[in-house]
Amino acid sequence: MLAGLARWIGFLTMTAATVGTLVLAVGFVVFSLGIPNEETQLSREADGIVVLTGAAARIPDAIELLASQRGKRLLITGVHRDISKREIARLTPLYSKYFTCCIDLDKSALNTFGNALETKRWTHQHNFASLIVVTSSWHMPRAMAELAHQLPEVKLIAYPVISEKVKTEPWWQYADTARLLFAEYLKYLFAHMRMRLDTDTGA
Repeated sequence: MLAGLARWIGFLTMTAATVGTLVLAVGFVVFSLGIPNEETQLSREADGIVVLTGAAARIPDAIELLASQRGKRLLITGVHRDISKREIARLTPLYSKYFTCCIDLDKSALNTFGNALETKRWTHQHNFASLIVVTSSWHMPRAMAELAHQLPEVKLIAYPVISEKVKTEPWWQYADTARLLFAEYLKYLFAHMRMRLDTDTGA
C-alpha cells in the first residue's frame, strides 16, 4: 500500500512539474513576442517624462522627447550618486540648457521597484496626470507594471528604446538575448507576485 501511495505521489509530482514547466515556457514565449522591436511613434504629449537608467541610449532619447515638448519635465531615475547633471549633459550637448530648468535626477532608486517609488513621489510633487515612460524594450513590461501599481491614477505611455545588443528577431537564435529575456521574464513574474501581496500603493 505504501509503495502504491509513493508511486501515486511521484506521478502527481512529475505531472505538476511538467505542467508547471509547460506553463512557464508558454508564458515566456508570449512575453518575448510582446517585446517591441521597432521604435514607437508617439501620438500624444504627456505632463511628464520619466526615464529609467540602465542603458546608454535611454537618456538621450528621453531628453530629445523633452526638447520636442512631449512633456513639461523629465525625471532621470536610478542615477549613480556620483554622477552629476553636468556629466549627463555631455551626452546631449545640444540640449544642455534643459538641465537648468526641466530635468530632475533621482539618485536613490537601486532597482525597478525603487524607480517606481521615486517616480510616484515626483509625479505627485508636480501633480502630473500622465507620463511618458522611457526604458529599454525588454525592460518595458516590468517597468510599466511597477509604475502602474504605484500610480494607478496616472496615464502611462510607453516609449521603448530598441537596444542593439538585444536581437529580437528571431531572439531564440541568440543565446545572450535568450538568457537576458528569460532572466527578465522571471523578474517580471516575481514583480507581479510581490505586487499581489502589496495591495497598499499609498496612491
